[in-house]
Amino acid sequence: MPITRSKEFIRQVKNSPENLFIIHYSCQNLNDNNEALSPRVTSIAVSHFATEQSVSFSTHAIAEELGIPRGEVIDRFDDVERELLKQYFEFVQSRRASFWVHWNMRDATYGFEHLEHRFRVLGEAVTSVVPVEQRINLNDMLSNRYGSDYAPHPKLPSLMDLNGGKHRYFLNGEEEVAAFQNAEFMKVHMSTLSKVGFFHLTIRKLANGKLITKSKAVGYGLDRLLESRGAKGTSVVASFAGVGYVVIDFAGWAIGLL
Repeated sequence: MPITRSKEFIRQVKNSPENLFIIHYSCQNLNDNNEALSPRVTSIAVSHFATEQSVSFSTHAIAEELGIPRGEVIDRFDDVERELLKQYFEFVQSRRASFWVHWNMRDATYGFEHLEHRFRVLGEAVTSVVPVEQRINLNDMLSNRYGSDYAPHPKLPSLMDLNGGKHRYFLNGEEEVAAFQNAEFMKVHMSTLSKVGFFHLTIRKLANGKLITKSKAVGYGLDRLLESRGAKGTSVVASFAGVGYVVIDFAGWAIGLL
């Protein structure tokens, strides 16, 4: 069953953290300044939420495995990207039933469909995909919990600033593109990993009610109030159930809500 509400997501985080993977990736420009029609994939990072163990599919590591010198990587990037995506899809194969938490990986421009498209462009058949119902957009979960204005645009770096600041390896999209063009492949991948690490932190703070946001939605505040009152009410009912005061005390508690 797909997870579409923040309450469902928090329940999943608390009850079955072993069933969550976090994914993020970097690519070329998301505009038309690419030698290919779609942006090439330059780095993918996947992390298991429960253990915080990460698996990397990165340009520099793949090039080294293929014996491609750094100065030839961009000219031979078809080979690098093909192997990078091949290893990624092999990893996905046995984990498709898990939930995959991402940040706005929505479509063929930037998303799971884009990864699949790039693999097909490189002449490969896609045999293992993350089902749509197993994808959880963390940005959507935060908007559902705190309101769409939980952080100023652009939301990801703004949320980082609100919760301890950006990691020293963080690069924005333009900086990642520039680093790749300058053959600073490790720099690109460390940026990708830093974002996955921040998603870990965000999910934990969200589940514990400790995430700092710019403004909390009225609905979120009401939810927390009702959750608190509900817990108190349950305790009161349990305490007096054996001595005949349940109706009277519950009525008093209900009046206290007004």
